[in-house]
Amino acid sequence: MEGAVLLVDVTQGIQAQTLANFENARRAGIKIIGAVNKVDLNTFQAEEVIDSLAELIGVDSSEILKVSGKTGLGVEELLDRVIRDVPPPKEPVNQYSRALIFDSMYDEHKGVIAFVRVFDGSFKFDQGVKFLATGATGKIKEVGYFLPKMKEDQILKNGEIGYIATGLKDPELLKIGDTIAIGTTLAMDGYKEPQPVVFVSFYPEDGDDYENLKKALGKLHLTDSALKYEPESSEVLGRGFKAGFLGRLHFEIIAERLEREFDMATVHSFPSVSYRVRTKADGWYEITNPKDFPADYEEVEEPMTRLEIFTPPEYMGGVLALKEFFRFGDFETKTVGKNLLMTTKLPLADLISDLDDRLKSITSGYASLTYEIIGFEKGDLAKMEVMVAANVVPGLTRILPKEKLEREARQTAERLRDLLPKQQFTQAIQVTSNGRIMARETISAMKKDVTGYLYGGDRTRKMKLWKKQQKGKVRLKERGEKNAVTIPASIFKDLLKK
Repeated sequence: MEGAVLLVDVTQGIQAQTLANFENARRAGIKIIGAVNKVDLNTFQAEEVIDSLAELIGVDSSEILKVSGKTGLGVEELLDRVIRDVPPPKEPVNQYSRALIFDSMYDEHKGVIAFVRVFDGSFKFDQGVKFLATGATGKIKEVGYFLPKMKEDQILKNGEIGYIATGLKDPELLKIGDTIAIGTTLAMDGYKEPQPVVFVSFYPEDGDDYENLKKALGKLHLTDSALKYEPESSEVLGRGFKAGFLGRLHFEIIAERLEREFDMATVHSFPSVSYRVRTKADGWYEITNPKDFPADYEEVEEPMTRLEIFTPPEYMGGVLALKEFFRFGDFETKTVGKNLLMTTKLPLADLISDLDDRLKSITSGYASLTYEIIGFEKGDLAKMEVMVAANVVPGLTRILPKEKLEREARQTAERLRDLLPKQQFTQAIQVTSNGRIMARETISAMKKDVTGYLYGGDRTRKMKLWKKQQKGKVRLKERGEKNAVTIPASIFKDLLKK
């Protein structure tokens, strides 16, 4: 039997992710040890959290350990409890060796370094190994432990956690969740290739930075194998990459890392999801880019999630009020300790908008959520396009429910009117769907008093200057309509909020 510590923070209490972790551990038959951290901060609140955690696990409150990483309180007791209650790994009866890869990094001299947990046998220097998901082979350059930095040793044995320097120079040959094996082709159960569910197109603000963006994404992929990307080009935005992510948070982390770690200024599209579309000509096929969504589809399916919201009961009304903005369905509520666990179905497209921000806002930060993809369901959707100065802005194209189309069109047009900077010519903002203009706004041109230096005299002089200025603005408008207006990345973030 395996063991795990279910650690709950006093300041946060039991979260939706805590419940998800507990259910996964329970289904796997893992021995669960309950512990509450930061008990030195709030003794009264700690007792409430301890009672809730004990009720969740199904033990007496006295069995929940009180821990403080700051003062060291309860740390020895927690380690002793793990040693006492979690049984040691059994001696393997198999004649082969297997280890599960849970993380990796790249070293210029040692190649790809796999962080592993050994489940069968042992691993030593210079042994030949095979990576079962990719079929790659290699020789072990080094093994060792984390103390907490990597420290080389002679052998990694069954039940131990450490690292294996594989010598592989191509990071694509190693997958998180894969099995490193010696003498067998039997992989560990449960491995699945990470499947992106959220798609965003990235373009460098400066077209000359395309190669730098490519290198930055490649380096991020070394430490995050779930990141998928491929080259893409746009007539308006130039060359870029279409990237796939595991969720909206994953996308936000990568976007932030591009800016902070690589000083890479990018323009990106709205996050979108994949859709299954059926047309007369092509039958069923999948699209990941909103601009490819057909107007004449016969049927469309969108990905759905099962969403769990964990909240104090006093915020239940506020959570239910979110139905006005999000397509919740099949609500179920049950009590867990002193809080409520609300389960509902929600399209993934709604989830990757600002649901988490609104939830935190209406519950003062006390609610949390977790979700899982449960498949595809039929939807009634349409493509919404945005035109600025007579040019379609591909990054603003979105797939929306038809009943929300007009409202979103008006809001998008109004926000763009307020957010876009003025030019020296008038900019028309038009939001369309299936050839129909749903909303229109106009950004007036910047004003300049070309006659301010003239005092008195004949008005003819002023009229000539005004006509000359008017002709100049017409030429600028024509030039602006030929060269599409670039939308700054900050505006995409503002438009994403409901």
